[in-house]
Order: sequence, then structure tokens, then C-alpha cells
Amino acid sequence: MARTTRRSTTHLSRRLVQLYAGLALYGASSALLVRAELGLEPWGVLHQGLAELTGISIGVVSIIVGAVVLLLWIPLRQRPGLGTVSNVFVVGLAMDGTLAVVGELDGYGFRVPALVLGIVLNGVATGLYIAARFGPGPRDGLMTGLNRVTGRSIRLVRTAIEVAVVATGFVLGGSLGVGTVVYALAIGPLAQLFLRVFALPEPTGPAVTAVPGVTAPAVTAAPGEPSTPAPPVGSGPVAAPAPGQAILPQ
Repeated sequence: MARTTRRSTTHLSRRLVQLYAGLALYGASSALLVRAELGLEPWGVLHQGLAELTGISIGVVSIIVGAVVLLLWIPLRQRPGLGTVSNVFVVGLAMDGTLAVVGELDGYGFRVPALVLGIVLNGVATGLYIAARFGPGPRDGLMTGLNRVTGRSIRLVRTAIEVAVVATGFVLGGSLGVGTVVYALAIGPLAQLFLRVFALPEPTGPAVTAVPGVTAPAVTAAPGEPSTPAPPVGSGPVAAPAPGQAILPQ
């Protein structure tokens, strides 16, 4: 029991580290896209446009927009997790912190590498925090909530949201350019790749000690398939895997 508890604690600790490392890296990578000045990701275009309009830093704007989007979850009956709430604050703070350290870049010799690095790190960050399984970000939750309520496909809902976001941000003065297109084409494959890289194994339950002379019951198969009897117990311990679930609703 003590060993199982230690494994569960270690698993939870790794998930938390992965969550906050991913969120911080997401904010830092978004800041690199800002410094590249070659076009931002869709929500970044809106954040930058609102920052230009209000004079508030883009990181604080990101926090405010995230909080407003999270409020839209209420009528959609979406349930936030720890990752959802953390996303609102950590990404914006990391973005402002990185912009304070990384100054403006002169020339394409610096801006193009910053764009490429920003997009790749954004994919790494996405894989990190999603694989931690602490709940979706506010914007992704809005997409899945509208998908459930309207019955429209994820592709259609996401496209509609991002077109509206980009158009609004561009009108307000946000940066729309080749970087926006490259990001849209690259982020899906990159996120899929790094989701595999950072996937966490499910914690396993304790082993079941065999009792000599006792035969385990047959394993019930799916309908239409024959039942497979378990081997006689007594030759060694039988592993009993536990499914393992995320701590908070996703």
C-alpha cells in the first residue's frame, strides 16, 4: 500500500511539473512570436490588437480574455480543471516576463529563427500541458462546449471561432502575416508529435498475491467471443492493473 501511494504521489508530481512547465513555455513561445513580428497565432492576433487599443500589456490582455472566455463556460455547462484556471494566469505572466527579457529583434536574420523557434516551442508546450491531463485551456473548452451544444463538428466550430478572432484582432491592429499561416499549418502535427513524446503512463495498482490451490475465475469475454479461463493461481503473483484517472474533470 505504501509503495502504491508513493507511485501515485510521484505520478501526480510529474503531472504538475509537466502542466506548469508547459504553460510557462507556451507563454514564452508566444512572446517569441511577438518579437518575430511576422504574424501571430489566431488568439495572439486578438490579444495584440486589444493591447494596442487599450495600452495594456499583451500578457495582461491574455489573462483578461482567458477569464472572459472562462465565464462563457457557465452557460455551456463546461467544468474547468486545475489546468484550465492555471492556463488563464500562467501563460500571460510568462509572456510578459519573456517580453521583458527578450528585446526587439532587428532584421530577418533574427526574426525568422525567432518565429521558427516560437512555433516549435509552442508545439512542445502544447504536448506538455495537454498530456498532463488537468483539463483543457479556456479557449479549447469554449470550442468543445459549442461543439456539444450546437452539434456542429469540431473543425467547423474551431474554424468559425478562429476566423472571428483573427478578423477582430487584425481590425484592432494585431499582427497578421506569414507567421500566422505557418503556425496554422505546423501546430497540429507538432502538437500530435509532442503529445506522444510527453504521454504519461497510467499508475498501476498493487500486485495480487496468489493463494496456492485456488483457481482464479474465468475472464468474461465480450459478447460473441469465447471466455478465456485464467491460469491456475499458485505459480506466482498476478498483476492487477488499475485504470487510473485524471484528478480533475477534463
